[in-house]
Amino acid sequence: MNQERSDPIFAALAQAEPDAAAILRGSRRFPSIFGVVRFYQSRRGVYVVTEVRGLPGSASPCGQPVFAMHIHEGTACSGNAEDPFADAGMHFNPQNCPHPYHAGDLPPLFSDRGRAWSAVLTGRFSVREILGKTVILHRNPDDFTTQPSGNSGEKIACGSIRRNASDREK
Repeated sequence: MNQERSDPIFAALAQAEPDAAAILRGSRRFPSIFGVVRFYQSRRGVYVVTEVRGLPGSASPCGQPVFAMHIHEGTACSGNAEDPFADAGMHFNPQNCPHPYHAGDLPPLFSDRGRAWSAVLTGRFSVREILGKTVILHRNPDDFTTQPSGNSGEKIACGSIRRNASDREK
């Protein structure tokens, strides 16, 4: 029987500094949310590695909640009483594609007792194109159909994408 070996790409990512990162912080309604989204540029595209903790739970007997995650075109995680991250703007969509083909549409995060981890490779953008943009976590899963944002609901956490953002803020 062959012994499985870890993917050398993920092993390399574990040792590498990200090209950019966003520190996610929850809104006033969800202050326990904290996470880091790391972006690694490669010849294949951009590896997006996400770690989040403090996600809200569910009373449903069918499991933990699923959260939509998108890159938004805005440059600030500020807003107003109705939408604490209104200044994050709409989904990053430089090609004016319909949802879910926006460059900023990312796979959902699946919570496991308030924590989530995800890694994805995408060719929809380069790190250079998203610097200064925001990452938004939404309360609901993305339905991948409803325009313009997949009926993903309330924005519950936000982080600005910065070059060489530090993980030391944990």
